[in-house]
Parts: sequence; C-alpha cells; structure tokens
Amino acid sequence: MGTMHKTGTREEWLAARLELLSAEKALTHRSDEVAQQRQALPWVRIDKTYRFDTDEGQATLADLFKGRSQLLVYHFMFGPDYAAGCPSCSAIADGFDGFVVHLANHDVTLMAVSRAPLARLHAYRQRMGWTFPWASSLDGDFNFDFNVSFTEAQQRDDSVEYNYQRGGHAMDAKPAPEPVAQFAAACGTDAPAYARERPGISAFAMEDGAVYHTYSAYARGVDGLWGMYQWLDRAPLGRNEAGIWWRRHDEYGAR
Repeated sequence: MGTMHKTGTREEWLAARLELLSAEKALTHRSDEVAQQRQALPWVRIDKTYRFDTDEGQATLADLFKGRSQLLVYHFMFGPDYAAGCPSCSAIADGFDGFVVHLANHDVTLMAVSRAPLARLHAYRQRMGWTFPWASSLDGDFNFDFNVSFTEAQQRDDSVEYNYQRGGHAMDAKPAPEPVAQFAAACGTDAPAYARERPGISAFAMEDGAVYHTYSAYARGVDGLWGMYQWLDRAPLGRNEAGIWWRRHDEYGAR
C-alpha cells in the first residue's frame, strides 16, 4: 500500500524545496530581528536580596553568576509538594548538560531554579543523570516575583498572572484539564499544587557589581529551548501529537 502523502518527482520536490527555502530564510531574518529587539529591552536593576540553596551552600542572585557577567535561569517546575520534577521541564533539561560548558566559556552561566528543597533536587538530578547547577529558592520570593510560582489564594481568587496576562492558561482552568491532572500525578501531587508552579526562563546581567533583570519568557516562549521539538519540526510527520506522549527519559519502554 502506498503512502497517503503527496508524492512527486525529484524536480517537483526541488521546486517546492526552493520555495520553502525562501520562507525559511525570511523566518531566520525575522528571528534575528526579534533577537535584537529582545536584547534592546531596558534593563531593570534588582536591589532586592534573594537567597538560594546551592551545591556550594547559601548564595545570592549575584553569586549564581559564578563570576560571569550573564546568567540564564530556567524556572524548572519542581514545587515543595512535588515528589519528582515536571516531565516537560525534564525533557527540556535533558539538553542542559551539553550546553552548560559552551555557555560558561562564552561568559554565560546556565542555572535551573526550583522551589523544592535542595536535597530533593539533588536526588532527582542523580536519578536523571544530570550535572548542571540547580538551586533551590524555597522560602524565598524569587519564584513569586518572577511569576513562575503562585499561592493558593491567587488560585482561589483567579488572580494568577502568567505570561504577562491574567487567566487564559490551561493550567488555570477549572476543573483541571486531563494533561494537567496527568502531569500532577506523575509528579506525585494534585492538580492545584502542580499548577502553582510554571515554566519559564529569565535572563540577568551583572555590570559594575549591580544585577539587572533583562528578559523573561513563559509558556510557548520556552519552546525554542525544547530540543526534541526542534528535531520533530524537521521530521517527515512533524510533531504528530494528540495529547501527552513524552515521558521522563528513564520511563520509556525499550525500543
């Protein structure tokens, strides 16, 4: 039985590919323009003191830079009520170890930050076989100030503001959608507790001893960091998904 997909000659494929190449180049140029717009954002000085538990002990936000001038924080969904890290964040973090050394040698520190206690982060990192730096912001305001953690009161009042808007996100829906409940169970918690944590990335700069917040992105804004999707977008069937299909990398069956 033949394929149901459109087929053609090599010449037809090449003509279509050249048309696509023009679109891809335009997208690349537009992406470059957006990157410049991102880097042109005004910097906001941070005078508040944040404290974290790290592999090296207690640290401030400035300490997380590890002597470099730039810091990228991945807001990893692993709340105090979780027994394990979010499967989606885990899929994204699977690529971090390969990038950390390159970024470090380009004056950028990559750090994951979560609200779970450091000992629990250490145990999960060991399970996953990761080595990238991971700090706990438990008992601090960092996650709340950067809009990736929320309180039960905010949930009750429908006052959660995520991705620069109030409401509208699937994790705020009541009752919780099935994927949210599914991931909550995978993290050993319930849907409301799971949804009080959200994914994101925040960037910081240090200049003359002062720390500045330069950028944050949430929701689909972190898609570009999700390496497997960049590959799937180039596979013959694309993302080809209907619901949740991914697992933590140690939870797949043998293939």
